[in-house]
This record gives sequence, C-alpha cells and structure tokens, in this order.
Amino acid sequence: MRVLTAVWAALLAVAWGIPVALAQSDGRETYGPVAATRGKPKPDAKPQVAKPQVAKPAAPATEAAQKPRAAPKPAADKKTADKKEAEPPTDGKAAREKSAGKKKNAREKSNTTGSAAAGAPKPPGIRETYMALPHAERLALQFNLTWAGDYRGAADGEFSDKLAEAMKDYQKRNKFKVTGLLSTEERTLLATAVAPRQREAGWQMTEDPATGARVGIPAKYATRLATGPAGSRWSSEQGQLQIETFRVDTGATLEAVFEQQKSLPRRRITGSNLGSEAFTLAGMQGLKRMRVYGYAREGEVRGLTILYDQAMEGTMDPLVAPIAWAYLPFPQGLSLAAATGAPRRKVEYGTGVFVSAAGHVLTDRRLVDGCQVITLPLLGHAERVAEDRVAGLALLRINGVSGIKPAALAADGAAAGDGTLIGVPDPKAQAGGGDVSSVKTRAVATASARTLDSPPPFSPAAFFSGDAKLAGIVPLRDIVSSSAVSTMPPAVLVPVESIRTFLQKHDVPLEPAAGNPGSTKESVTRVICVRK
Repeated sequence: MRVLTAVWAALLAVAWGIPVALAQSDGRETYGPVAATRGKPKPDAKPQVAKPQVAKPAAPATEAAQKPRAAPKPAADKKTADKKEAEPPTDGKAAREKSAGKKKNAREKSNTTGSAAAGAPKPPGIRETYMALPHAERLALQFNLTWAGDYRGAADGEFSDKLAEAMKDYQKRNKFKVTGLLSTEERTLLATAVAPRQREAGWQMTEDPATGARVGIPAKYATRLATGPAGSRWSSEQGQLQIETFRVDTGATLEAVFEQQKSLPRRRITGSNLGSEAFTLAGMQGLKRMRVYGYAREGEVRGLTILYDQAMEGTMDPLVAPIAWAYLPFPQGLSLAAATGAPRRKVEYGTGVFVSAAGHVLTDRRLVDGCQVITLPLLGHAERVAEDRVAGLALLRINGVSGIKPAALAADGAAAGDGTLIGVPDPKAQAGGGDVSSVKTRAVATASARTLDSPPPFSPAAFFSGDAKLAGIVPLRDIVSSSAVSTMPPAVLVPVESIRTFLQKHDVPLEPAAGNPGSTKESVTRVICVRK
C-alpha cells in the first residue's frame, strides 16, 4: 500500500508540473510571425489545466523576475540612432490616411460619450483653419518650419499630426501661446528668422529637367548642373557636394530598387527604412556622407541622392533636411509656381537697370529664367550674358544702342537708410501702361541682411540711395493673395557689394563714382521675357 501511494503521488506531481513548465517557456519565448500561424490546442487538452497548480511555482517565478537583465550593447544604441537618422519621408499619403483614421475614431468615441449632446456648432479645428490658408502660404509655412528645425515632413501643403506638433514645438520654443497653428504674426516672425539662412545658402526651388520632380538646391554650393536621360546632378566645382535625382521606370518594385541602392559599390549603410511607398538609406559612399530617398508610384520609382565630403559636414548637415523634405518626386497638380509662389507666365514683365554705357542691364535671375526671347521696349532683343545664382542676379546686354544713362554704383554699405525704390510695374497694375514708378522707402541693416521696412509695391526693382546711386536690387517677389500680404517676410535687398562683385567678374565697364545724379528713372527699363 505504501508503494502504491508513493507511485500515485509521483504521478500527480508530474501532472501538475507539465502546465507550469509550459507557462514558463511561453513567457520567455519571443513571438514573431510564426506565432500567428500556430495551431489551436486540442479540445481534450483543456481539462488537464488545473487552477490550484498555477500558484505552486511562485518562488522560481520570483527569482526570474528579480534576476537583472543584461545591459544593452552600445552597438544596438548606435544602430537605433542611425535608423532614427535615416527616418524617411515615407508613406506620406498612407501616414495622412492613418492619422485621419485615428482622428475619426477619436471623434466617434468622443461623440458616444455625449460630448456633442449640446448641439452647439463647433469652431473650426486646426486642420480646417490651416487648409483654409492659400496654398502658397501653407507651403511656405512647411518650408520655413523645416528650415527652423521643427518640421520633418514633405512640403506638400497638406495637414498632418506631424505638422501640428511642429507648430506646437515652434510656439513652445519661442514662448508663444501653444495652439498648434501659427498666427499671422508668428508666421511672419518665422519667415523673417529663416530668410537669412536661405539666402546664405543661395536656396532655390527648381524643376528637375530629367524627371520633372521638384528639387530644392543650395545654389551657393551646387553651382554645376548636368542632365542625363534618367536624372540630373547638381554639384560643386570640385565635386565635394553632389545632389542627384534618379528615375526607374522599368516596372521594378520599390523593394528591388531599395536593395539595388543598398548594394551599389563603395556604399556602407548605417541606417535604412523601407515602407510601402518610400525608402531611405543613410551611411557613407567612399569618403562622402550619403542620404538616399526613394518614392514609388504607378510602377515608377523616383529618388534623390545627397553626397558630400566629411569636411563639409558643418555646412551641409543643417541643409540635408531642407533638401530632403523639399523634394517632391511626383508633383502632379502641384506646380513649381505654387511651391515657391513664383509666377511662371508665358510672358513675364519686370525691371532692369542699365549699369554701363555699353548696354549692360542688371535684373533678377528668376525674371529671365527659361526665356525664349528677352526684349526691352523700343530697344529690341537682349542677350543673356551671365547669372549669379547665389545673389539671384542676371546680366543682359543690348547692342547697338546709344544715349543710355547708366546708374552709378553707391559705396559699399550704402544699402541702408532712406532711399527710393524705382521700377516698372506689371502692365495689369497700370492699365496696360509701361511707366516707370518710384516710391520712397527705407532700408534697414541687420547682422545678416538688409531689408526694406515695408513691402515693395512692385518687384523686381532698383533701390537708389539718397545720392541717387544704385545701392541694391529688390528680387522678384512671390505673388500672394491680398489676405497673405501681412504674412510676407520683409524684402531682402541684394546689396551693392554683391552687385559690384558680379559686374566686375564679367568685365562690365562701370559708371564713374560721380555718376549721373538725378538720372535714376532714365537708367531703369522694362524687361519682357517670353517663354515657350
């Protein structure tokens, strides 16, 4: 009898121990995709689980809980940092839809609690107020928040939770009231703060001639452009910086292009991210820092590659985000004009200034960009001689003319104080006329730029100092609706120092310092650009 009792007790102990062992094993197991495909337990296994036995292994479980976990390896932290650094502008549309879905669920949940029982009309939310802004303003806000370091998202004019958080961060950092949407005054302050940095980089938005994508280029550093059948390359003189676009329209999948980009020679990947609509790579290519961004749509993959020497890290690291987020691979329905606010009409009117008796005319580079024909009223065809992408200037020349009264250049540092803004407004602004207009204004010198104290009524225009000498050029201003005028940043002058350097570089015979006082209007002419 004692032997039978002992055997029976041993059998019970074994039976109790089985579910305990399984529970401990399950608790330590790392579940992945395999777990989702596991079969269901058999029905006859259910009665074997006894409630009293689960509490028995309390001591071993406590020991396991008290056992300290191993500290994470430094390599894992580095990998995580690289991954975060490589966080791509992926799945923009999907992310917005996901965000919208979350908000919809939140609103539905809120409605079920009776919060909407009052029936009173709700004021417009952040999204509605933001989307009511003109499209050019929405784009400018996203661009400027990117330059300020608050926003990391595509500059497409759309609303997202990420954008709302960026606006909150900006408000917190500047000790404004945190509302999630910048007021008119806050947008103006933001634009004014980042404008000198944009100007310092020679920032310009352009259309990729090879792929049609919208690209942001720091033209001060990327001065060369080469175009191929599948992409374009903007680079510095010695190749220290390279910004390249690419297009794969063979029907290859995004994943295939992602793997192909990873395996290119001399690339060492430190971070990557592959989504359903986009991917990003970060690392080194030879001795250059590297970022690659790829996007897929309708069987085509378009992308952007940024490469720069490690010696340029101090300059380029702050510019990587603006370049990456300004890139719009498929800008259908979003023209470059809408992205920059710059007009791209078939016939463009602006102002030029005669700067030599030999027929040299100084004007804004954007005014004559892409022109098939450039003419000066009553004088004829003008040829394009040179341009300065950093300063935003273009030099024209009209031959065989006489009696020109060129403007004399003011002394360095003269673009400050009271002066006169002179230009030829658009024909629509003067009932089809072509009269030269002038307005008194004042230029203010800051640590990084010289600006006008009030928005110019026309642009481009010439700023003449009090002694009637050319002291600066007001670049072509973005066209905005009347409701947005108060949000425009101050007009930044191209100072006389930049003008003199540009003209001397191209051997323009400058007017003597004595100049022609009182001849300011005579030295200004209308410039007409005709595009295809």
